[in-house]
Amino acid sequence: MVEARITVNGKETPLSPSAPHTTVLDFLRERGLTGTKEGCAEGECGACSILVARPGVDKPTDWVAVNACLVPAAALDGQEVITSEGLATPGEAGEAPTLHPVQQEMAVRGGSQCGYCTPGFICSMASEYYRPGRCAQTCGEPSDDSHAEGDAEHGPNGFDLHSLSGNLCRCTGYRPIRDAAYAVGEPTEDDPLAQRRDEPAPEPAVTDYTQDGRTFVRPATLAEVTQLLREQPKAVLVAGSTDYGVEVNIRSRRDDLVVAIDRLPELRELKFEADYVEIGAAVTLTEIERRLDGSVPLLAELFPQFASRLIRNSGTLGGNLGTGSPIGDSPPVLLALEASLVLADADGERVVPLADYFTGYRQTVRRPDELIRAVRIPLPLSPVTAFHKIAKRRFDDISSVAVGFALEIQDGIVTKARIGLGGVAATPIRALTTEAALEGKPWSAETVEAAAQLLQAEGTPMNDHRASAEYRSAMLGQSLLKLFAETPEAVSS
Repeated sequence: MVEARITVNGKETPLSPSAPHTTVLDFLRERGLTGTKEGCAEGECGACSILVARPGVDKPTDWVAVNACLVPAAALDGQEVITSEGLATPGEAGEAPTLHPVQQEMAVRGGSQCGYCTPGFICSMASEYYRPGRCAQTCGEPSDDSHAEGDAEHGPNGFDLHSLSGNLCRCTGYRPIRDAAYAVGEPTEDDPLAQRRDEPAPEPAVTDYTQDGRTFVRPATLAEVTQLLREQPKAVLVAGSTDYGVEVNIRSRRDDLVVAIDRLPELRELKFEADYVEIGAAVTLTEIERRLDGSVPLLAELFPQFASRLIRNSGTLGGNLGTGSPIGDSPPVLLALEASLVLADADGERVVPLADYFTGYRQTVRRPDELIRAVRIPLPLSPVTAFHKIAKRRFDDISSVAVGFALEIQDGIVTKARIGLGGVAATPIRALTTEAALEGKPWSAETVEAAAQLLQAEGTPMNDHRASAEYRSAMLGQSLLKLFAETPEAVSS
């Protein structure tokens, strides 16, 4: 077996003697790359952001920003990483390095004070700087007016401000950081990281790494994984590690066997069939968003409200569903879309409707020897859809209530209604009573007001630190009223 190693800033670095649970953050800091900082250790502050070379959507390779505090270093065996130290161009002997354009703009526009958060911002900004197509028809000389030719969430250079949604700063204030982001131009032709995008990303390494009696493995095929699960059903599966990494950091989770499935080819497909779209369980949320490009409107509405870009760069639908959480953002949407899950084991596959998947609090029908291979969404899609997430923050927050709607309305009559709910019961649920009250009725204020009363009673909402039971119930009713108010008249005529 080839020794596990990561290419960091162009230099191959052995993983040994790090433990299998060691995060990339600790791996880097132990080797003197202390620009990568630990702030929250939960993937919420972005101080640990780094760049990883991954298979691209529009080019062979994308430079993707991820939370180094969540990803096990062993998961990046054979991969390429760039830290904030690796962005600058080293100077000749005795000369200072040349700052990267993102670093330069942050410096001249006052985007840093104490500097603790700055390396994370730099890496997240660099990921957006190198995003293919960002500058299309927009890049030019920086304007004195940072809003010129842009909008509230994009700069005149095409920079998407949401690429920084997972980064926090406690002292500078965000205006100079935004100004720096909106001032960067297009990568030059001789930029080595820009050139690197035209070459294939590293293939996933087959990994079998053991230290101190604990093992991290990355099998080559799905068949190997399912056989391993049959032999060792207590093995822990990880993809983006956005949930597992929190357990490692905050609850000192230490597992004897961790199995990486994020790069399995069988879990990385996204394809349209005649009667359904199938999304591999290990396709990241960012990849789904960009590859679907709005073709599933309800998913397109979900993604901007699903955590931060840093989390979406690693997180997967398979992981979000695999935890069985009642407050995951994707289940209400997928329930409204009548999605099914493809579960695989060593003997084959079975397809389970998502509505039948959850059996109790963080409990599902998935057996210990099974994994989620894919999510299937039936076609055609319902034309009237919406996702309402009620949370204390507009973005990057856990929902108090989440509601997914998918309706068909013909000649003013609701012919089909599917409503998925999260945060109001021990599991994500369908609002069956409300659906029945809508179907066959006119899409009118009278119908909707009566159905909204029923929707308030769906589930068994509880009191906790995010919201009271009464508030949750009220928000359920308001969500349907909001859908009616925002539905174009043309749809219901």
